[in-house]
Amino acid sequence: MGELSALDGEPRSATVVALTDTLIAFVPPRLFQEIVTTHPKVALMLMQRMAAVIRSATGRIMDLSTLGANNRVHAELVRLAKPGLKPDNTAEISPIPVHGDIASRVSTTRETVARVLSDLARSGIVERRSHALVVKDYSRLVDMVEEVRGE
Repeated sequence: MGELSALDGEPRSATVVALTDTLIAFVPPRLFQEIVTTHPKVALMLMQRMAAVIRSATGRIMDLSTLGANNRVHAELVRLAKPGLKPDNTAEISPIPVHGDIASRVSTTRETVARVLSDLARSGIVERRSHALVVKDYSRLVDMVEEVRGE
């Protein structure tokens, strides 16, 4: 985080909040630029990371501009669940996402998020547990998003 600022001298474009104890490092911009220009492997890794961020941002922009509110919530749940995907087609989202946080990320209301999660729970696609939101049928959730995207 902060690589954009280290490259162009502008203020950081994001803020990070750690959910667990975290070890961080600070590299002054001048040293960062020296590392990137003298170590091609580091520069390539940085470009790959930035390409992934751009692809993700592009997908989110497309979702915001083309999907309805319910479908945007579905798409956000897919994004949140993907890192916790298990071979049995389930996934855990932990900690449980706050409705207001999801709502702000997908430009809708907390009430819409609550309604969509209730609908998904009634359909057996998600289940709220004490420590996590469990996606019980990850493929079905993905299919719901892809159907609307036309994929």
